[in-house]
Amino acid sequence: MEPTILSVQALRKSFGANRAVDDVTFDVCAGELVALIGPNGAGKTTTFNMLNGQLRADGGTVQLEGTSLLGLPPRRIARMGVGRTFQVAATFTSMTVQENVQMAFVAHHRRAFSIWTRMRRQYADEALSLLEQVGMAGQATRPCSELAYGDVKRLELAMALAGSPRLLLMDEPTAGMAPSERQTLMTLTRRLAQQRNMAVLFTEHSMDVVFAVADRVIVLARGRIVAQGDPTEIRAHPEVQRVYFGTGATFADQQGATP
Repeated sequence: MEPTILSVQALRKSFGANRAVDDVTFDVCAGELVALIGPNGAGKTTTFNMLNGQLRADGGTVQLEGTSLLGLPPRRIARMGVGRTFQVAATFTSMTVQENVQMAFVAHHRRAFSIWTRMRRQYADEALSLLEQVGMAGQATRPCSELAYGDVKRLELAMALAGSPRLLLMDEPTAGMAPSERQTLMTLTRRLAQQRNMAVLFTEHSMDVVFAVADRVIVLARGRIVAQGDPTEIRAHPEVQRVYFGTGATFADQQGATP
């Protein structure tokens, strides 16, 4: 069995009387892709924001390879080995593809630069290597503003990898993408996770993507975990189907839907 990278125990967060995350417990292992799914308001984003320090938890523990993350600021957590991509990709549109990745390296290593021409030389080889890994080396000199959306998401993935994360958090990574682009991005993510022995936790609304690429699926509803298991188990789980569809419908009936 692969070593545990992320261990979450009894995580809790309330907003007034609303218990947004309630006693959430799960692990993610090296090389594993785990999907965190649930209907709107289930607590997925709140959970993510506690894992990378954007929100302070009310209770519980979050450990990265045995080291506690709770109470640490996002930058400290990132430097400890937690990367993140967002539903809306964050790139510098005025820079080239390669320069975006170089900036990610500079930020991670806290390197200072006095003039842009000096920064152009920093981490140039490392940036090209990462772009090669995500299939973007041929577009290294293109302005980011000219990229198709699927390529922007691959660039964002390369930028997240500049910090050599042990854990990668991906918040709805395929939002806004065409079906073929979704599968390409997540298949690439799976390959990189296995090559780097990196754990990946992702939220996703496309059930096609979840069932195609996830090793395990965690289902949240009203802040609590209602089911965990492999995609086959989750697809057939009656409580999960009730949470998503009420009664009388199944994921098979909704093939291609994005609840």
